[in-house]
Amino acid sequence: MSEDAIVVAPEAGPRLEAAAVIDNRGIVTAWSDTAERLLGYDSTESVGKPVWDALAAPLPSTARNSWAARKAWTAAVQATDRKGHHLPLTVRAQPVTGAEGEPLWIITATVPCGFEGLVGTSDQAWARRRLSIINEAGLRIGSTLDLNRTAEELAEVATDHFADFVTVDLLDAVLHGEEIGPAPPAGRLVFRRAAQRSVLEGCPEAVVPIGGLHTYPENSPPGLALATGRSFLYHVDEATLRWWAADAPARARTATTFGIHSVLLVPLRARGTNLGMTFICRHRTADPFDQDDLLMAEDLASRAAVCVDNARRYTRERTTAVTLQRSLLPQRAPEQNALEVATRYIPAGSRAGVGGDWYDVIPLSGARVAMVVGDVVGHGLQASATMGRLRTAVRTLADVDLQPDELLTRLDDVVIRLGLEDSAAHDVGQLSQDDGEISATCLYVVYDPVSCQCTLASAGHLLPVLVTPDGVVEFPDMPVGPPLGVGGLPFDTTTFALPEGSVIMLYTDGLAEALNRDLDTGQNLIADVLGNPSQSLEETCDLLLHTLVQGRPTDDIALLLARTRALDATQVATWDLAADPAVVAGARRHASHVLAEWDVEDASFVTELVVSELVTNAIRYGGAPIQLRLIRDASLICEVSDGSGTAPHLRRARDFDEGGRGLLLVAHLTDRWGARQTPAGKIIWAEQALPATGMA
Repeated sequence: MSEDAIVVAPEAGPRLEAAAVIDNRGIVTAWSDTAERLLGYDSTESVGKPVWDALAAPLPSTARNSWAARKAWTAAVQATDRKGHHLPLTVRAQPVTGAEGEPLWIITATVPCGFEGLVGTSDQAWARRRLSIINEAGLRIGSTLDLNRTAEELAEVATDHFADFVTVDLLDAVLHGEEIGPAPPAGRLVFRRAAQRSVLEGCPEAVVPIGGLHTYPENSPPGLALATGRSFLYHVDEATLRWWAADAPARARTATTFGIHSVLLVPLRARGTNLGMTFICRHRTADPFDQDDLLMAEDLASRAAVCVDNARRYTRERTTAVTLQRSLLPQRAPEQNALEVATRYIPAGSRAGVGGDWYDVIPLSGARVAMVVGDVVGHGLQASATMGRLRTAVRTLADVDLQPDELLTRLDDVVIRLGLEDSAAHDVGQLSQDDGEISATCLYVVYDPVSCQCTLASAGHLLPVLVTPDGVVEFPDMPVGPPLGVGGLPFDTTTFALPEGSVIMLYTDGLAEALNRDLDTGQNLIADVLGNPSQSLEETCDLLLHTLVQGRPTDDIALLLARTRALDATQVATWDLAADPAVVAGARRHASHVLAEWDVEDASFVTELVVSELVTNAIRYGGAPIQLRLIRDASLICEVSDGSGTAPHLRRARDFDEGGRGLLLVAHLTDRWGARQTPAGKIIWAEQALPATGMA
């Protein structure tokens, strides 16, 4: 078969085909004009070379097997033209016999539809190729709000199309959330390697590991690029190697070892902020970079910089929100003896950002403890700030000793007022439309270790999970009120027994629900975990999160586990009193006798005075039934209940007043005092610290 008989495959339809003839050893004996146009190598450069060197593409294993058997084959390869541009080709090999009977092959290479505009050296062809790569970069770069992944995507696009080795370094200050202005910071520039990629397996050219810190002097090319915002193209020569060797000899050794001969140095800048630098290198591709390649690199870097800046801003805002959220949550468990408590808070990992989930444990009067869990609708800083305001409001209302239903009613009013304030702020442009709307759910639970009674009310929140001391898991069926912020609707209170050693679990819906799991499925998993009574509360919290949270949660998670304790009967003394002033002296004697049994006689003087004042007030201003109760817990508590709903208040007695000084003395001699309403009347209480020699 003569060379004159070898013709270029016709350009039919939208595809571009080229052909070559090779002998049985794979050496090119003829090279078509279209092949020259396709890859940029003319026949003088290609004839006499192995075909795969001419195509600059790897030989598939299927081709090797078919070669010896002289069977036709087809393979998809990625070839490299002389400018270093990567082209996807469909290569077909057909065995033929030459004019002298020698075995030959016809190789046909076809550019797939859609890539034909990348072929050729004209300005129009280059523009079409650049547009195609930029469009591809728009789909691939910035697929997540993760800084490192965005840097990896930039490196991948560059090495897939025109580079052999790429590194992406971000300023370490940027990764720590610091603001970097248009001018680079003074002194040596500290970078952290965010991504690197090579056409060679394992990226052997890299001298800095992923996540590693390294520096450049401010008068170095990277420093100059950051200061001016300009990109630079370097052809590696002795002067460049000396610069590399002066600052980091390993870089010069790498350039020499792998034959790096051309480098693009492109700063990453977005919205006037310096973010980092990308190095784009060639060593396997023979042709050096040109101005067209530099323009391409700048386009890719510009797009990547915006995505990196978006990720940086998101990361900074999320970090701020998480920090605010955690600072507004309890920093440590309060001192109390009624409950053993374990808590967890996991911020959301989704793009929506941190939400407004919270929990709290609040000591109350009479050795009781309140447990709270809530969820503010929304995400971000506004939700965290709203959560902080609601948690403060709950603590304030709890300090007044309101019943759970009344507390939620007052909290509902607070949410409505906050919503009106934020709506007004929106009207003057201080908040967005979404920030002017506030809604939340809340569960408020009060546990009394004396009676082992639990009282709760829910404002649209998930009810608690109960675990009996013998390990039976229960999801109670109780009334659930409307979410906070609706207004005008009542909340119901439920009271039930909770024996000592029971576990009560309060949680937000982010724990039970997930994208691939509904609430019922999540609660079944919760029951499976809580049904194992052998674990400590801390271990149970960890096991719950391990079982129900896969990866980064899409919503915040607040979790509170509490195991109940009960005060022993010997720690509580109770007397029913008649509404007669004559019983006051006997009440003082009873109190003194009990304190002696408790080995806290040092508290007798103050306790007798408190008992005398509170019992006298109950007889004079209250009504039957009257009861005196002493509780020895972490502190010494004196309570007097009566049938009147009128609560006393402090007032300053005038010089000639015969009364009005009793409660003032109680307030001065005790650590805390107050009043709380009960269904039958009220309780006046006072607490004092136990003497150092007393029993806690």
